[in-house]
Amino acid sequence: QVQLVESGGGLVQPGGSLRLSCKASGSFFSINSMGWYRQAPGKERELVSVISGSSSTNYADSVKGRFTISMDNSKNTVYLQMNSLKPEDTAVYLCNADVKPNFPGSLEVWGQGTLVTVSS
Repeated sequence: QVQLVESGGGLVQPGGSLRLSCKASGSFFSINSMGWYRQAPGKERELVSVISGSSSTNYADSVKGRFTISMDNSKNTVYLQMNSLKPEDTAVYLCNADVKPNFPGSLEVWGQGTLVTVSS
């Protein structure tokens, strides 16, 4: 069983910064990719950023230049550094991982989510 545990959410003023962390634990062979999604009240879940095991990255247009995703493979942990935060960044941020389990195939796992609130 694979679990994702997120941390780092909270309340921040517009223009401020936060760093989210997500650690994968359990039994698996390797991580194919990890990423962050977000869901604001009344809106659909959207991709924020994703990073592959080879460190290629992808960002939503709305966060390019402000957010940076990184991964520490030795710790099975992905980070999302969020700078110049805006009120429209307010959402529950969910960690996602695509892992290679100890059997053929792949496994998609979700974290429980961490709330980010940007408000003065």
